[in-house]
Amino acid sequence: MSNALALITNDIYASKDAFLTVLSDRSLNFEREAGFAIQCLQNNDYALSVASGNRASVIDAVTNIAAIGLSLNPAKRQSYLVPRKGKICLDISYLGLLDLAIASGSIKWGQADLVREHDVFQSNGFDKAPTHTFNPFSKERGNVVGAYVVVKTADGEYLTTTMTIDECYAIRDRSDAWKNAKAGKSKGPWETDPGEMIKKTVIKRAYKLWPKTDRLDQAIHHLNTEGAEGVDFKAEERGPDWVDVAPLIVEALKTTTDADALAFWKANNAQLLKQKADYEKLKNAIINHRAAMKQRADDGRTIDVPAKEVAAEESEYVPK
Repeated sequence: MSNALALITNDIYASKDAFLTVLSDRSLNFEREAGFAIQCLQNNDYALSVASGNRASVIDAVTNIAAIGLSLNPAKRQSYLVPRKGKICLDISYLGLLDLAIASGSIKWGQADLVREHDVFQSNGFDKAPTHTFNPFSKERGNVVGAYVVVKTADGEYLTTTMTIDECYAIRDRSDAWKNAKAGKSKGPWETDPGEMIKKTVIKRAYKLWPKTDRLDQAIHHLNTEGAEGVDFKAEERGPDWVDVAPLIVEALKTTTDADALAFWKANNAQLLKQKADYEKLKNAIINHRAAMKQRADDGRTIDVPAKEVAAEESEYVPK
């Protein structure tokens, strides 16, 4: 093992407490995910060199695995560690987004696919599954003309979202990842995996119509910021004072003591006074996080302020 890999391996295993503190899916195992992370860096010399130059980014990426709740297991193809802008980032595939939507209870089932010019595609309405027929072995299906995602909700209803290829490319052209690739600064996913990115784009448009979950919101926000995909379909609906709650939740879940979690709530909840739903999201995330830390207090930490005080402090900041 090289010295660089040995140092990063030690960093990763030293992040176990932080990983367990923010863990959103108890089926994830730290030792397995740490092994997958090390394997990913070991097999990519460039990624290892980036990780060596920014070891803190590796810890952040591994922590994000726990907070979002997706595995680095290559067999699942949910997420990956990738070098980007001088650091190691967690990247999430379109399969990872669908798996997360199912695991978090937003949907029961989902499928995204590309439509090519010689396919037969029939939209049967927003609330019904489309009809898409083609010969999967044909070499004459033609160019991609669009994409769609169809999901089944917990109520058994179908929701279908479609996008033309021009709409997908318009989103691509606005993303930092594409701009950097065109400027020759980096080779981005729109160049290396265009089909996967098209599917991911239509999922990111569709998800705002699905039942909301914090984990899915965090994943989408992560892709739009750390992933440099920069897609925000609701920007036109928001005023200049709008605050994105997703990064606040991510940071709140990174606190490792009850006092720090409570202090984070006191310092940040007033930003969301005009966003009642987001105010409740942050409050509930912190209450749940504090309760989870209390359950793990067998490591000797003292929980000196009960989680119910978060609710009591609501009287100090009442959303208007």
